[in-house]
Amino acid sequence: MASKLNFFKSKSDEKTAPAYDQGDEFERGAVSYSSENGRVDDDGESEGPDDLHRGMKPRQLNMMAIAGAIGTGLIIGTGTSLKLGPGSLLIGYIIMGFIVYIVMVALGEMGAWLPHKKSFSGYASRFVDPAFGFATGWNYFFKYVIVLPNNLTATGIILQYWRPDINVSVWITVFGVAIIAVNLIHVAFFGEAEFWMSLIKALVIVMLILLCFIIALGGGPNHVRTGFRFWRDPGAFAQYSASAGDDKVVIQGATGRFLGVWACMVQATFAYLGTELVGVAFGETPNPRKNVPRAVTQTLMRIVFFYIGGIIVLGMAVKYTDPLLGAVKKTSGLASPFVIAAKNAGINKLDDAVNGLLLIFTVSAANSDIYLASRTVWALAKDRQAPAIMMKTNKRGVPIPAVILSSLFILLGYMNATKGSAQVFGYFVSLVTVFGALNWVAILVSYLFMIKAMKVQGVPREAMPYRNILLPWGAPIALFLTILVIIFNGFGAFFPHFQVDKFLTSYIGIPVFLINILWWKLFKKTKRVRPEDADLVTGRRSF
Repeated sequence: MASKLNFFKSKSDEKTAPAYDQGDEFERGAVSYSSENGRVDDDGESEGPDDLHRGMKPRQLNMMAIAGAIGTGLIIGTGTSLKLGPGSLLIGYIIMGFIVYIVMVALGEMGAWLPHKKSFSGYASRFVDPAFGFATGWNYFFKYVIVLPNNLTATGIILQYWRPDINVSVWITVFGVAIIAVNLIHVAFFGEAEFWMSLIKALVIVMLILLCFIIALGGGPNHVRTGFRFWRDPGAFAQYSASAGDDKVVIQGATGRFLGVWACMVQATFAYLGTELVGVAFGETPNPRKNVPRAVTQTLMRIVFFYIGGIIVLGMAVKYTDPLLGAVKKTSGLASPFVIAAKNAGINKLDDAVNGLLLIFTVSAANSDIYLASRTVWALAKDRQAPAIMMKTNKRGVPIPAVILSSLFILLGYMNATKGSAQVFGYFVSLVTVFGALNWVAILVSYLFMIKAMKVQGVPREAMPYRNILLPWGAPIALFLTILVIIFNGFGAFFPHFQVDKFLTSYIGIPVFLINILWWKLFKKTKRVRPEDADLVTGRRSF
């Protein structure tokens, strides 16, 4: 029993790795060396009995980087934001796309130079403070175990489009069992499932983008060439409006247009969330110094083509005053602005096809939720920030206890069976959404602390196998903008009058994150990692 509770051991009891010494010599071509922990693999990391295996293939990681995190936010969520004008939507997605890319290249530089299997929380504990790593890891875990049943519920609602006689709970059970099985078999099997689902998602997005582009050029059945006409009439920027109950307010002038852009930035933030999921998969990918930079580079392609390209063609094919925008519930293909563009052009029945394809998006998201949550709690256990049993793995390198713990949260999906419980659960989902943006903050802060440690210890950037031209100068900018989005993401709670529930679900995640840091810091008496003491050795491969 004592071994299961050793996460209560003081961090000071653990032996810290030595700081980088300029006198250290690394032999070119070496693939392994000895350490006090035993044999170290070709990535400079110990292989123990309770360890993840690098069984994910490079093509699987690359496809996850391209389309793995694309969810219903792009296909359906853009419908609500498009009501604020195509110009507002494009600016919002470009700014947040820049931030996401900076987060990814920062993660890529850390992952390629100092690869480890402890995910984002490991870097936060290693370079900033163990308490910061504790809060980062647990917040990331709870984010995904809460959205897991929500994605399964969305799957059931989509299927009710064809079978309204079958209760949503039945579909939650069926697909819940299926994705648990995928996550229990082997990481290669999970990677293969995600590879094909991501490939289908990529093809769907490409199809919809090309469809809207063709429609805008007059290739639809109605042969109406719109081009950028809707950018002039009704215009590129709409006034911000909000309603609550019978009250409605429209903010006029430049202020209204600015708030419209800001609202699109907030929506774009949550559409991009999950992009960092490949960072968790780095720990199970062979040769991270080669495959991590490649995956990060492909993230840029996804941002530019799928997101920015999709937003541009939507602005060409659908005007923001279209009455169909936001008129249908978000779990239906009819709510997609791509479907609205097709219907306006005279193409019918596309909503049935999109509705069916949305199943791939929701099932893929639920599948990834278990994977991300289980690897996060496994990493926390490795750093003695979760019960030790959570770091147990089988002979195939699958963290069985962590997968089981994550899967238990599927039961929360049954709350949606009753209206009252569904409303409470909806608040719960909104509550943890901000944790995703806080995770970006954690990645950027960890990166900046690592860069500072490199300067203090005299380690040049040239020592890193992967360097991006946007770093390190882009990291403080991205960090500042992300914090701004977090602080002001709930501004809609004040229009047309103050709404307590909306305010709480927008902001309560911030004190929860800070309380986690404070609690662990007081309980474990952790100290901030000084730049001169930061571990810049463990995980480095011999050059």
